[in-house]
Amino acid sequence: MENNSDHSGGISRPKRVLLIGASGELGGALARLYAASGANLCLWGRDARRLAEIAQECRNVGAKSVDVRALDLRDIDQAIAAIGRDDDTLPFDMAIIASGLGDIRAEGALVEDPALVARLGQVNFVAPAAIAAELGARMAQRKCGTIVLIGSAAAFHALPFAAAYAGSKAGLARFADALRINLRPHGITVTLVSPGFIDTAAGRQVSGPKSLIMQPAHVANAIAKAAARGQAHLITPWPFALLRLIDRALPRFVRDRLLQSLTPPDR
Repeated sequence: MENNSDHSGGISRPKRVLLIGASGELGGALARLYAASGANLCLWGRDARRLAEIAQECRNVGAKSVDVRALDLRDIDQAIAAIGRDDDTLPFDMAIIASGLGDIRAEGALVEDPALVARLGQVNFVAPAAIAAELGARMAQRKCGTIVLIGSAAAFHALPFAAAYAGSKAGLARFADALRINLRPHGITVTLVSPGFIDTAAGRQVSGPKSLIMQPAHVANAIAKAAARGQAHLITPWPFALLRLIDRALPRFVRDRLLQSLTPPDR
């Protein structure tokens, strides 16, 4: 099947884009970016009101069509069934899975709550991986397509105050790399994105310093360019790639002390 995407100025211009997590600030920025290229958009998100607002913004800036679907990714069976219905209606040539939850150990708690661990594992790893597998199988049949999975730079580090978040994103990172290798012979590109701190409402609720914080629109533009190149892994901003190497190179006892020192004082 002919690849329906074209490129201009380093930005891919796919015809039909699925964007999961579109009601978030990064997801909304990505939706507006691809809307401006005239794409057909299918926007998924948890916040129905915000999703409707973003859909209208996308129509205003040039999206050819915009469909919305409000759902909770913790219902994986429902999500996979919805993928089938939406892809059968008009096949996707790009899918960006930008949904996710971030949280840290509660104040005064010795260990993260088991329910939090389960919730973050489901939303940050299990659901995105299952959805990407379903999309990958469908795109492989067509011999074209792009899948983008939004992880986190936290996946590189064993954060003692955010073990569930870091662990879930680490799982997603390994899955994305394996999926990329698996799908490459079938003409599918898989891009993992590992951003640092993004200036979002959810991010601002988490205490502690946030160095090199980025605006959602800036990150969205970087993601679109990486996807257009078929880049395997985007780490942004670049100093976080250096931190990843440092983490790997440090002796374990030094790394442990350093990571423990990063724990917010109220945790």
